[in-house]
Amino acid sequence: MRSRKRRASFMTGIAAVGVVLTIWTSHARTGAAASVQDLDTGSFDRLLDLYVRDGLVYYAAVKAQRAGLDRFVASFATAPARLEAQSIDRRKAFWLNAYNALVLQTVVEHYPIRGQSSEYPGNSIRQIAGAFDLRTHRVAGRDLTLDAIETTVLTELADPRLFLALGRGAVDSGRLRSETYVASQIEMQLEEVLQEFATAPRHVNLDRLAQEVRVSPIFGWRSAEFVAAYADRGWVDSGRTPLERAILTAVEAKLFPGERAFLEENRFTLQYHAFDWRLNDLTGGRP
Repeated sequence: MRSRKRRASFMTGIAAVGVVLTIWTSHARTGAAASVQDLDTGSFDRLLDLYVRDGLVYYAAVKAQRAGLDRFVASFATAPARLEAQSIDRRKAFWLNAYNALVLQTVVEHYPIRGQSSEYPGNSIRQIAGAFDLRTHRVAGRDLTLDAIETTVLTELADPRLFLALGRGAVDSGRLRSETYVASQIEMQLEEVLQEFATAPRHVNLDRLAQEVRVSPIFGWRSAEFVAAYADRGWVDSGRTPLERAILTAVEAKLFPGERAFLEENRFTLQYHAFDWRLNDLTGGRP
């Protein structure tokens, strides 16, 4: 009788150990998958909500209250683990938030900017030596420049809308949002980015009198990505170049009916306007 009791107790113990091991294994398997989602964007989200308005930034206030920004930048230096194994939506949100935070940090470290180069406005982020192409940042265990994030990491995600969502620290950048990008909402957020970009005259301007369409040079900077995504989805028999077809296809559905009718006449020339590299600074008033 005692033998049967001891055997039953032993089997109960084995079962309990099995449950514990199952739970531990489950957590181990899901830990890496959750790591991107668990990255704390709260401090960065609060900063954007407080100090970003219509894509412009109160840089003086951000500099004075930069602790949250610095914590967020530090948080993604080594985390998350196994980033490349995560869903594409999580990777899109992660890299957009990282890029935009690094631009803000780069600016506030040199703010107020008073550069001497005649090539760019005096307060431009371009006055910071190597801001995009030389200064490296630790992101997800990699040392990357801002240009490297744009031209290698984001390119691999095969979504040209991402390039319109980059807050490049300039007036003519895509609008820096007053919120972080979130994996569960990234498709909606990127569609809003494209909508805003297509309908903002500083990015896409239709001049009926001059029969011209002037667009942001960002389309040209990332021409390969826009062509791959959009060139064969519209304007195929229009006689337009692949890049022109891509640009028109990307923006046309976002325009008003009268603007689409103007495009459908197909008598316009398409050209780039000069990019405004003035700092997107709201301190002291709109630029």
